[in-house]
Amino acid sequence: MTKSGSNDIISSYYTYLQLEKGLSPNSIDAYKKDFQKLNLFLDAEKITYAAVTYNILQQFVAQLNDLGIHPRSQARTISGIRSFFHFALLDGYIDSDPTELLETPKIGLKLPEILSIEEINQIIQSIDLSLPDGHRNRAMIEVLYSCGLRVSELVGLRCSDVYADEGFIRVEGKGSKQRLVPISTVALNEISRNLVSRENIIIKKGYEDSLFLSRRGTSLSRLMVFLIIKKHVQQVGIKKNVSPHTFRHSFATHLYEGGANLRAIQLMLGHEKITTTEIYTHMDRSFLRSEILSFHPRSKQKKD
Repeated sequence: MTKSGSNDIISSYYTYLQLEKGLSPNSIDAYKKDFQKLNLFLDAEKITYAAVTYNILQQFVAQLNDLGIHPRSQARTISGIRSFFHFALLDGYIDSDPTELLETPKIGLKLPEILSIEEINQIIQSIDLSLPDGHRNRAMIEVLYSCGLRVSELVGLRCSDVYADEGFIRVEGKGSKQRLVPISTVALNEISRNLVSRENIIIKKGYEDSLFLSRRGTSLSRLMVFLIIKKHVQQVGIKKNVSPHTFRHSFATHLYEGGANLRAIQLMLGHEKITTTEIYTHMDRSFLRSEILSFHPRSKQKKD
């Protein structure tokens, strides 16, 4: 199928949704978003719609799993993909439907929790800034969610890792691999307030560059971060089983649902499967930052 043929099928599909399915504008937009996610994947792999197979779609779904995208979001995307290929088969664009055997993720009780945008805002806004640890705790949770960090990456952050003017932080991930991650203005503002409040702490030798300090003037431990988050989640009455990693899953899911490029999300998470020359030649810093600014909920907020 040629590129012009691809454009024809896309246009016809959207007309089909509007006229034959009689969907509302909001529903059509949702279907478009689901289809565009697959479209980005196929473009990156240089695969036409006619060449899509069940195995290729399995690879796409596997990437969503690897990123920790919530199964409900996966199921919604798969539903949109099924709709497209069902239409393509009915109208003769393809000879067989590759989604026929594609399974929807099972949504059970033991799935990793995802916080809604409202719940994250509720947790962050509830932190008492008059307390000695208030600014630190708010900055810590902002960075976890705004950058999708692992807890080990968070506690290892140094003041010198923050490039505020460029809008990035330097993160050391698994295997001591470093990456630059875009950071929102909201999170940078909270980091600035944290730096002011830490001036009241007597910092132990060797920890002068640590970004998040304990009251004893040393780096926070992973356990301390876990307990701090548990405390603030309980204070606002959220019953979900929330850990630091919940914010990482929420980061990926909210970006994905907002329409961010799948490979950009992988790169920002420091996912090992995409640290190849091919990926880095397609992703530059300005592009990654634009993905955050365009699709991350916290980047769309302003804070004094």
